[in-house]
Amino acid sequence: MDAESREARIRLPQLRLDELLEEVQARLDAARGTRDRVHSLLEAVLSVGRELDLEQVLRSIVEAAAALVDARYAALGVIGPDGRRLSDFHTVGVTDEQITEIGNFPEGHGILGELIRHPQPLRLAKISEHPASYGLPPRHPPMNTFLGVPIRVRDQVFGNLYLTEKRGGAQFDEEDESVLSTLAVAAGVAIDNARLYEESRLRERWLRASAEITHSILSGSDRGAVLGLIAERAREITGAALAVVAVPLDDGDSLTVELAFGPEAEVHQGLVLPVRASLIGRAFAGATTVTSADITRDERVSAGPPRFAGLGPAAAVPIGGGDGVRGVVLLVREAGQALFTEQQTEPLRSFAGQAAVAMELAERRRDAERIAVLQDRDRIARDLHDLAIQRLFATGMTLQSAGRFIEHPGAAERVTRAVDDLDETIKIIRSTIFGLRTRETGAGTGLRARAVRVAGEAAPVLGFAPGLRMDGLLDTRVPKETADHAVAVLSEALANVARHAHAGRADVVLATDGRELRLEVTDNGVGIPPEGRRSGLRNMAERAEHLGGELTWTTPPSGGTRLVWRVPLTP
Repeated sequence: MDAESREARIRLPQLRLDELLEEVQARLDAARGTRDRVHSLLEAVLSVGRELDLEQVLRSIVEAAAALVDARYAALGVIGPDGRRLSDFHTVGVTDEQITEIGNFPEGHGILGELIRHPQPLRLAKISEHPASYGLPPRHPPMNTFLGVPIRVRDQVFGNLYLTEKRGGAQFDEEDESVLSTLAVAAGVAIDNARLYEESRLRERWLRASAEITHSILSGSDRGAVLGLIAERAREITGAALAVVAVPLDDGDSLTVELAFGPEAEVHQGLVLPVRASLIGRAFAGATTVTSADITRDERVSAGPPRFAGLGPAAAVPIGGGDGVRGVVLLVREAGQALFTEQQTEPLRSFAGQAAVAMELAERRRDAERIAVLQDRDRIARDLHDLAIQRLFATGMTLQSAGRFIEHPGAAERVTRAVDDLDETIKIIRSTIFGLRTRETGAGTGLRARAVRVAGEAAPVLGFAPGLRMDGLLDTRVPKETADHAVAVLSEALANVARHAHAGRADVVLATDGRELRLEVTDNGVGIPPEGRRSGLRNMAERAEHLGGELTWTTPPSGGTRLVWRVPLTP
């Protein structure tokens, strides 16, 4: 055997040994990689389960998912109440500037919708090749590789994790899918815990608010203060931007907004809404909660001035139940926020029941005060009749008898005049007694009820129901003569709109600040022609001048006519 052959034999075992060592090293590296990945998964599970705030939990899940499978982009889509669309979306890897350029978050079409319809893990080498691919919107970052897994909370699909673009140009593999599925299980537990914690905190806030309302009721706070407190607390707890409290009018067919808190509250204050054709009216008539996904597009919102700009989800909750509904609380969130769910409206319904108690107690107090006043009036009337009148009558009889013995003509005349004055005084007192004992119901005769009636009667002629808003103490501060003129002017103004304006909308504002009464009628019609008849306007102007006021009319920038009739309430 020569030297060259011996050297070849020595080199062959050495090569095999190197191959074995390399294989051992590769397996060690794989084991170390698996160990590191399991360690990262455990850290992610612990990190996700450590949070109790739901929003932070969702954010932690997305960040952990992106890190575990080395994805450039990650998102978590929360499925909405309808089970078909995404109601919330959390992303990692996309900047705020990119989000602004892309536009609205996805609602669940294409591949995202595929996962909603079929909640099973889904891996794709190229998104665009899948039959359900919907395409990417303009300015969206390019995405090819895809991995999605569902997140379940108590056997219900809560949402889906979406991962795209594995770094280094690699494909997502079975191990990535397994790791992500494991994280999804831990995420479901963490989301459930966060939900339970959030529900307990929310329940605690409702209990504190209920205790505050109960204390306010028992301490004798007036009805308006209690209703205002209820509306404010409901708005704060539910995250609503606007809170409105509407109560029924005497006619039974309309509601008026008594309180409003939030954006453009002054536009809502005093607004009169029909029971049969409004969102709030449906909650009142049906004694049930009525929700809306977007109040700005809801056909159940009655006519009137634009008043829901920038707002979206809404819930109208009746105050009381059954035949004892005393009003409605309307809560409206900003556009883009979550819809009102049954879990949120149920405690709100119980909370609104306290408003019914407050209104009931206020009415009982008012009835008790009225009874006390009437009893006092009866006592005064009885005392006047049994004591004052009898004494005056006896005094008059005595003077009349004594007058026969007076020989001086001047003195006799004075006594006769005194007897006549006593007779006149007795008549005045009897008239006062009659007035004290007379109880006028006045139902339906106040200015508010008359204005609602006029607006309702004008609807068939106009072809639509005019918007009506009333504010101030119209029934107590406005004298009867002024109220009569105001009702006549309102009737004339709406008749003019029906005959001449060719309008599709009319809004009425009737308000008083205690010093003057203002009636404003606005329409979107053709306006007042320069050479048109002025008889109706002249009549309204004369009524205003008779009361020391004035009538003016202008053309708003949007077109139509704005008529303002104002008169003072004090000389």
